Order: sequence, then C-alpha cells, then structure tokens
Amino acid sequence: MKIAKDKKLNIFPVDSEHSALWQCIIGENENNIDKLILTGSGGPFRILDKNELYDVTKEQALKHPNWSMGSKITIDSATMMNKGFEVIEAHWLFNLNADQIDIVVHPQSIIHSMVEFVDGSVKAQLGVPDMKLPIQYALTYPDHYSTDWENLDLTAIGRLTFEKPDFEKFPCIQLAYDALEKGGTFPVVLNVANDEVVSAFLNDHIPFIQIPQLIAEALDQHEFIENPDLETISEITHWTTNYIHDQILTYA
Repeated sequence: MKIAKDKKLNIFPVDSEHSALWQCIIGENENNIDKLILTGSGGPFRILDKNELYDVTKEQALKHPNWSMGSKITIDSATMMNKGFEVIEAHWLFNLNADQIDIVVHPQSIIHSMVEFVDGSVKAQLGVPDMKLPIQYALTYPDHYSTDWENLDLTAIGRLTFEKPDFEKFPCIQLAYDALEKGGTFPVVLNVANDEVVSAFLNDHIPFIQIPQLIAEALDQHEFIENPDLETISEITHWTTNYIHDQILTYA
C-alpha cells in the first residue's frame, strides 16, 4: 500500500466484501467512518454445535450454502478463516484499525458488507451472491456498466437476517484478529499455516477440528520478527511449512 501511494497508483478491491466497502465509501469523507462491517454467510457449519465439528467430513465442509468456489476457499469459509483474512485485507485497503472492523454473519449473502459512520448511519451494498459484479466494477470504475445477468429481487428473498459470529466455535477468526494486532511475521505464519493445514485436511491427513489448533501452535512457536523483509518472509514461510508438516506427521 505504501508503494502504491508513493507511485500514485490506485488499488481496486475485487473480493465481494471489499468491493462492497469500497462502493459504500466512495464519495464520503473518510474521517467520518466509524467502522467497517464485513458480512459472511457463516459457511456450511453455521448452525452446528461446536462439539459436532469433531465429526464433520470433507464432503460436508465443501458444501457451501451460497457460493460456488474452489476447494481451498470453501474450507476457509467453513472455518471462517476467510473472514479473518478479510479483516486483515480491509485494514490495509482502507487504513482502519482492527477494532474498527467488525464481522456480522448474514446467511443470505445479499448484503456484501456495510460501513457505519460516526453519526450512526450505515450504508450497505447489496447484490446477488455472484462474483461477476465486483470483478466488473473493479475493471470499469468509476462506471457501472449495464449487464444482462440476474438482478437482485428482494421480494423473492423475503427477509434478511443477521447473527453475531461465534468466536469460540470458529477460533480462526480470533487468530486472524490477533495476528493483525501483533503484526510483523504473525500474518505470514497465519497465512502459510492455513494453506498447509487446509491442504492436509483436503487430503484426509487431519480432521477438521485440528485446522485452527495447528495454526495456533505455529503462531505460538515461531520466532517473531517485527519488521520482516522479503528474505525473512521467505524464511518464515519455509519454517512454517516444515513445522506444519512435522506436526501432521506426528499426528498421523
């Protein structure tokens, strides 16, 4: 972000949640923003009890209720790590602190995110759960091009509901918030460890419940560096990969 600013270049978000935040912020005085509100469907295990997560299968985890995505991001949605990553991304894209970025579970995936202003007013961006619109908007900004795809019909949807995220059932969310707060190499380890454990789960090497446990262990065990350069990031990536692989072998 610093390089983009120095070069006077713009970075346009493409992910649906960050595109929604961007669209809500355009034309506003950024000093008037109180908080960003990221919405998430809650994934396939939203209504399960925490104890039921011990027995979930890969096939269950890959059945997202609203979005058709690749295997890796679908598992991230099941653990809700995707929301944690989106918090980190929103921090860098919009220059707000972690305590100004909230998550709300919105099972219908119609409101893609919201911005709350200091006077208490809230702006939301709505649309069908499809990536075509945010991708197109990033390519055509500042224009909204006419399209022939499905439009949002609120009367057909009927109602929109909201819930608080369950940090205890989905500890990956808190791991991401903590990594953002601590900074330095913590987000590197978070990202790499998540890649490795999701791959291990998809390859039937670990159960679903162990995904956040192994990530937390890697975060605790790594040697923290506050201002890593690219070489350090590469070294931390290598260390994290090896650490997770060793832990998986121990588990097996």
